[in-house]
Amino acid sequence: MTEAPVRIAAISLAITAALLIVKLVLGLISNSIAVLSDAVDSGTDLVGGAAALVSVRIAAQPADREHPFGHGKSESISAAVAATVIALGGGFVTYQAVSRLIGGSPDINVGVGLIAVLIALVANIVMGFFMRREARRSDSTALRAEATHLTTNVVQAGAIIVGLSLVAITDEKIFDPLVALGLAAYMGYTAIGLIRTALSEMMDMALPAEDIRTICDVLVAHRSDVRGFHRLRTRRSGSERHVDMHIMFDADKSVEEAHHVADAIDHEIHTRLPGAVVVIHVEPDVGQEKRTLEELVAELAGGSVSDD
Repeated sequence: MTEAPVRIAAISLAITAALLIVKLVLGLISNSIAVLSDAVDSGTDLVGGAAALVSVRIAAQPADREHPFGHGKSESISAAVAATVIALGGGFVTYQAVSRLIGGSPDINVGVGLIAVLIALVANIVMGFFMRREARRSDSTALRAEATHLTTNVVQAGAIIVGLSLVAITDEKIFDPLVALGLAAYMGYTAIGLIRTALSEMMDMALPAEDIRTICDVLVAHRSDVRGFHRLRTRRSGSERHVDMHIMFDADKSVEEAHHVADAIDHEIHTRLPGAVVVIHVEPDVGQEKRTLEELVAELAGGSVSDD
């Protein structure tokens, strides 16, 4: 991993801290619970951003004796932290919004509130664009989680603008806590999605179907040399994809020839799946149970591929 993910995470963290101060100050001045709820969300962003920054720094470290598979799992932990703080922030916003619905809302300075939200809207759109682009380039779980959160911030800002506009038009302050409740629900939905992503990687789930298909396409391309394969196992760790499989060759083929083909397959998988760490076990075809390349071609043509 290059320094770019670390740099973008650090910039995002600094901007989030600045937005937290702006929204908190202007939210208190405007008396808008929706704006203050957005400030709370910026606080959760700050914690999540700090976790993302730490995790991408750790994930960038090379494998060592204690961590032979690298440090990519730290990014899954970061996504879990982000989900937790988002959920806690949503709970706090819910409490404050319900309190105002029951006890009534104070007068709201709509103009001041809108200034805070518009600043946040522009900042989140710009940062979300760069964060998502870097997440795709580096294939970073932590940056993907942060990009998703920035997208939720844009949606939240839009909802707050609508809510404050309704308050200004109708002079009904109830729209302010109602919008805050909607934001809290959206924060909960986002937290659930991030937790699912983090757990799938922590539990070493297999790579998605499109990645398995890519691996199988490479094997099919070498069907003139490969007799079959078995024990295909895949998992993800941060930005790394781990692929482990046993490939069978003609029993008369020399070890050197078999390894030459295996190296070519390794290189092609790595090229088509950036960040892939491929381990291929070379075996002679002596009639053991295996999946043939003919079966794999038929499955590919049928549109479904399993990774057993």
